[in-house]
Amino acid sequence: MRELFDKLYTGSRDNFYEYIRSVLGVNGKKFIVTANPETFMLAENNPGLKDIITDDNTVVIPDGIGLVIAARSLGKKIEGRITGVELVSYLLECADKLNKNVFLYGAKPEVIKAMTAKLSSGYPGITISGAYNGYESEDEYIEEKVIESKPDIVFAALGMPRQEYFLSRCAARLNKGIFIGIGGSFDVISGIKKRAPALFIKCNLEWLYRIIMEPKRIKRFYRNNIKFLFVYKK
Repeated sequence: MRELFDKLYTGSRDNFYEYIRSVLGVNGKKFIVTANPETFMLAENNPGLKDIITDDNTVVIPDGIGLVIAARSLGKKIEGRITGVELVSYLLECADKLNKNVFLYGAKPEVIKAMTAKLSSGYPGITISGAYNGYESEDEYIEEKVIESKPDIVFAALGMPRQEYFLSRCAARLNKGIFIGIGGSFDVISGIKKRAPALFIKCNLEWLYRIIMEPKRIKRFYRNNIKFLFVYKK
């Protein structure tokens, strides 16, 4: 698992924001993985996902506090978390100012509908080149829609590793674009779900808030995050 930690972005959030804005501004290309302990656990048992994460063209940001703590215990100087939901909000702001095209794929029908409405009303500089939920279309069909529209940013909320496989295929066929898997960020940004209260965010306890709000998450949390504590040094 050590090679996965070697891919973690260790700089500050502000520096990363500046970097990714510059990539977007010059029509560059970058694949972003928003990682937490579950990401690394899945990658250890999924060679395809591991290859995507360790690829030279992939940047891995530490979304989960567990990764930050683990990385520091391994002697890595890492500034702190760069949360996926905040990065998505920042990218939308940049896309709005730079008049960029954005492609949305994933989440439930009502979420993608709310997300589309949010962008249309709140980000007039953004052109929505595609918006599809993750339940009514095949990934291969949506992939072709992405290739046809050549968007500047592709957001995929399909769950891991499905979203990473989808984005990897799209990125391989295009010469520009920011490709990012964003998990449940659509739910929060669209307003369908509330983000954790400020105190939870400040204390890096968003994971606890999600479990409190959705107790069914506890099995998944144990399977990935707790087990992670016993294997991450290998």
